[in-house]
Amino acid sequence: MLAVLAVTGPIYLVVALGWLLTRGGLFARADMRVLGKFVVNVALPALLFTALSQRSVAQVLNPVFVAAYALGSLVAMAAGVCWARRIAGKPLSAAAIAGMGMSCPNSGFIGFPLIAQLFGPVNAGIALALAMVVENFLTLPLALALAESDIGEGGGGQGCGQRLRLAFAQSTRSVARNPMLWGIALGFLFSLTGWRLPAPVGRSVDLLAAACAALALFVIGGSLVGVRAQALARDAGVIAAGKLLLHPLAVLLFVLLLPPMARELQVAAVVMAAVPMLGIYPILAQKHGHETMAAAAQLTATLASFFTLTAVLWVVQRGV
Repeated sequence: MLAVLAVTGPIYLVVALGWLLTRGGLFARADMRVLGKFVVNVALPALLFTALSQRSVAQVLNPVFVAAYALGSLVAMAAGVCWARRIAGKPLSAAAIAGMGMSCPNSGFIGFPLIAQLFGPVNAGIALALAMVVENFLTLPLALALAESDIGEGGGGQGCGQRLRLAFAQSTRSVARNPMLWGIALGFLFSLTGWRLPAPVGRSVDLLAAACAALALFVIGGSLVGVRAQALARDAGVIAAGKLLLHPLAVLLFVLLLPPMARELQVAAVVMAAVPMLGIYPILAQKHGHETMAAAAQLTATLASFFTLTAVLWVVQRGV
């Protein structure tokens, strides 16, 4: 157990530091948005490029990882949508946001630093790239499309199916402009061609990549300042439980059912699914008026994840 805490402890100590320094006034909560933009637009793309370009395409591409992660994520999303619609009686937009919370983890800000503690930054970068392909081209566009399809009764004369297709296409185009995906694409290109950056440029990219893990965790902590979960305790608890428990269990099920892959990738897929929801979850929910529910669920999941992630790591390190 001490060995597991040695992995999870530093993650949450940096998160706590971000919360304490922002709560104490050294940083403003608005500063976290600026630092987050640096991580998303500069540090993470550099890290993804570095991790992928240093390995051959055969070492990086793993369809079993993608399939297990995608299928498990779709199961978690479907469970969230069904719970919100049939049990909680929420509109489709709120159900889509609940499904997003259960199936879209904070793979870059928490998943990568955690897996890097286990298997090193290169292996963690490969797992992050594979997970982000699923998140950015499947689960996130699908959840946003479901939420968008609930806007308006008539939808300007368009049927629900047509509105869903248009919303999915729009969200996919928006995701395609994500700098992290360009980092993945360029990393694959350099891996495929065997190209190498000039030494000064390569070292600069490495320096930017090295800034990713600690800064990402610091931003998570600072962003939690001022968030309250009491008002929506039931919704927050269900969404957090779906994210921290159901999602990794669903991914684990498909990891066991599908053909075997390297143990590092098996563990990475489950651990990536076990982290809390993506950092911009409340921002994405804001357009549809569900940001309070999303922020409460994010706070609940982040606090509870110290215990659930510690348990997940304790189990997977023993090969169960």
